[in-house]
Amino acid sequence: MTKETFPGERRVALVPASVSALKKLGAEVTVQSGAGVEAGFPDSDYEAAGAKLVESRENILETADVLLQVRAAVANPEHGSADLASLKPDQVLIAQCDPLSDPKQMQDAATKKAVIFALELVPRITRAQSMDVLSSMATIAGYKAVLMAASTSPQMFPMMMTAAGTLTPARVFVLGAGVAGLQAIATSKRMGAVVSAYDVRPAVKEQVQSLGAKFIEMDLGTAEGEGGYAKEMDEEFYRKQRELMLKVIADTDVVITTAAIPGKKAPILVTEEMVEAMPPGGVIVDLAAERGGNCELTKSGETVVAHGVTILGPENVPSDIPRHASQMFSNNVTTFLKSLIKDGAVNVDLDDEVIAGTLVTYKGEMVHPLCRKIAGLEEISLDQFKAPEPDPYAPIPLASDDEPEESKTESTEDSPESKTDSES
Repeated sequence: MTKETFPGERRVALVPASVSALKKLGAEVTVQSGAGVEAGFPDSDYEAAGAKLVESRENILETADVLLQVRAAVANPEHGSADLASLKPDQVLIAQCDPLSDPKQMQDAATKKAVIFALELVPRITRAQSMDVLSSMATIAGYKAVLMAASTSPQMFPMMMTAAGTLTPARVFVLGAGVAGLQAIATSKRMGAVVSAYDVRPAVKEQVQSLGAKFIEMDLGTAEGEGGYAKEMDEEFYRKQRELMLKVIADTDVVITTAAIPGKKAPILVTEEMVEAMPPGGVIVDLAAERGGNCELTKSGETVVAHGVTILGPENVPSDIPRHASQMFSNNVTTFLKSLIKDGAVNVDLDDEVIAGTLVTYKGEMVHPLCRKIAGLEEISLDQFKAPEPDPYAPIPLASDDEPEESKTESTEDSPESKTDSES
């Protein structure tokens, strides 16, 4: 495992508690010195867990069979390409790679003939829940978004009845009820706010209500895609949605937006007209800022004040809570490795739904179907990379058939029957 090179990244891909689990799989764990310090994991903790520490990043890149990183490839645009260039054939890289944003770069990386797994692509099936880094990191982001909103808002979240008068609770509106949105709802409720939420997937209504929030219903039809993700809709859908949403946001103190589509620019859900309609001192926390933002006025990595409303566009939010984010990420990775490592060796089982669904490059090809579709390439089957199964009805060759011709000749010449009369 190497130290992260993405600017401001404080997470680490593997925490000391996971080292023993990997050693039980037969793996030897090597950690770059200082990799976990910013997440609260000193080198001594890794050594105590049985990991080997090395100073040189290059040493790990050259010798490791499996590389573990938090952000790599497209997810680390400034420094990720250098790591990709150093990959060796059959070397395995496991990280968040953001391959859908730039499949061309992943196609170039495929020429190194390394095996690259993008953890964002872990399929959302029951067996893979413990490997789902998107859900883990969204949990952290949803929680942190509420803390950011509460520290920015000019009012407190809970209702308070004091000798100096009664303070009304803050009104929080959460846009998007995925993992991040649900965590934002739960955290806002725990802090005493009055919470409402909206999602294009009507199926999440019960989840929102179970957390004590009001579900805002808009008759726009469903926009639920495969695997429970929200799918991208056309502009007419979003226009109608914005019209209906204006009245809700005008009566809201805090808006938290979470709508992001992998590999796509985030849809604009909060227009400048809505921002202007919010009460003075209103706060918007845009968790989709890295994808362009759900608010029309969002600037990624910046805080904008417009029409008396403060708009936060945070980047890499899970890195702000690095200890627990690293712990969750590490558990996801460790569980994934249990499907990949058998008897101390890497075994890429292409029949495993999780392995196949997360695999981006293999044997010199970019193989993930969605990456190939975005890149304009024809889909290829993983079957072509599988070893052929032995034919149970194939004839078994006789031992004599396997002997080289020279051996047969020598054997004949040495036999008594082969001698001439003169030799006898």
